[in-house]
This record gives sequence, C-alpha cells and structure tokens, in this order.
Amino acid sequence: MADIAMLLDDDLLTSARAGQHNFIALMEGVLRDRGHDVHLLPETAATGDLPDHTLVHMIQPVSHKGLTFRRAYHYPFWRIEATERRWAWDVARTAFPDGSGNPDEARSFQSRWRKRIHGVAAMPPHRADGHVYVPLQGLLTRHRSFQTMSPVAMIETVLRLDPRRRVIATLHPKERYEREDRLALRRLRAEHDRFTVDDRPPAVHLADCAYVVTQNSSVAYEGFLFDRPAILFARIDFHHIALSLDRMSPEDAFARVAMHRPDFAAYVHWFWQDQSINAGRPEAQDRIAARFRALGWPV
Repeated sequence: MADIAMLLDDDLLTSARAGQHNFIALMEGVLRDRGHDVHLLPETAATGDLPDHTLVHMIQPVSHKGLTFRRAYHYPFWRIEATERRWAWDVARTAFPDGSGNPDEARSFQSRWRKRIHGVAAMPPHRADGHVYVPLQGLLTRHRSFQTMSPVAMIETVLRLDPRRRVIATLHPKERYEREDRLALRRLRAEHDRFTVDDRPPAVHLADCAYVVTQNSSVAYEGFLFDRPAILFARIDFHHIALSLDRMSPEDAFARVAMHRPDFAAYVHWFWQDQSINAGRPEAQDRIAARFRALGWPV
C-alpha cells in the first residue's frame, strides 16, 4: 500500500494531529482503512522528498499524483480536486440539471443555510429599485489572467451600464489594500456620487440589493441563498446560474440582469449537497473514497 502525506499549515496541522478537524479525520480514516500509511506534515515539507500521493490544503498540488482539498465556501461542504484553480474543478465543467430534484427540499435547504450563515430566516423580498452590491476582493488595479478586466475597470463598467442605481462596494476583511487601490477607489467616489464604499455585513446588502456584481467573490454564491442574481467578471466554479462574462458581453449581462431569475434554491442544493462532500452526512466517507478513486488514487 502507499505512503500518503498531508501537508498542512501550522494551525491546520495542530488541529489535525489533535483529531479536531472533522474532514481531515474522515479522509485519514478512508485512507488508513484501505491500508495506507498517512503522514501529517507541515507545508514546509513540500521542498523535501515526498511520496507520489500527497494532499495539500487550498494550494497547488506538490507531487506527481498530488491532490488539493478545500472548503466549498462553508462548513461542512468540501471538495477534493486535482488543481487549486476553482474554475477548472469538475463541478465547473458539469452542467447544472435545471428542473430536476425536489423543489420543496431545495427551498427548505436554501432557507436553512441562509439562516445558518446570515441569520435571515424569511426570504427578503426582491428590491427591484435596490442598489448594485459589489463585494471586492484584492489587487483592485490589476487585471489577472482569470479576470475579464481589473476590479476598478469592473466598477467603471457597472457605473456605465447601470446609470441610475446606487453602486455600493465592500472591501474584503482579510485583504491588504495597497495605496494605489485606495487611490483608485477615492477617484471613483469623487467622479461618481452614486458610488460608495461601506463596511456593512453581506447580509444587509444581500437583503437590500437588486443584484450582485463581483469578480468571483463567494458572496455572489451566498447571494443565491437570497435569490439575488449575479454578474461575474471572472471565472469560478459556481458560474452556472450567474451571468458570466466568460460567456457573454458586459452589455448583454447588464441588459438581462433585471429579469434574470434562475432556480436559485435548486442550484444551491445541487452545488452543495450533490456536487460537494458534506462532512456532516453519514455517507461522507463513502463520498470521499469515491472521489479519491475518481481522481486515480488506490482507494
């Protein structure tokens, strides 16, 4: 049987070695039950001699048959993948089977997770006159390879193609914004009195906005819990029911967004319950084993 290494950052390694990380413990159990030796190692071990089969967290796989694992945005949903690039994950290339499934089950699932994540029990009514909510990420003045334009150019596009609504952006709490980022936002605020930046939590904006515009922030996915449409300016795994500029022009997306009403509840149920591994479910280890096998591991 194979030697298998899990390379983890310091906090995750401490938690895993203490048996306090549920998903890592489930993966360990699957691998050990199949006779494999599993070694929990620090990420710094990536520069050393490693077995062919390694697991890393959120980063690029580091060995010939290596895999990476990552939360599917919220606990207890997880993915095991061959690449860290979320837009290249299997779910991103899988067609959403719109119209399938149990509508009542999907709506109940959507409501339960909206309340659990954001504390909002009842679905807020859609605000046709609401603002455009723009959750920003990092590197605001840079146009990266997976983006259709820089975040600053994205905001300028929103202001141009939706000339009446207020546009409210929020900054990511874990990002470090450089001087040129803040200067660019200051310039936009000076040039457009409809544009502001505030620090209210996502739930407030998702309840009040007409729609969400972002590069690929997970807040757009959380907006599906509120039945809020999204326009995406970058590639990502949850693109299926969004108006993605990977598939259409900005003009087309903004022309369609006011009437864009996909089956949000069915999508959330499919994306999390069908396409992810729910570590809280009794079949979680069977799903983990099946995923390892699908990716070529001897499980």
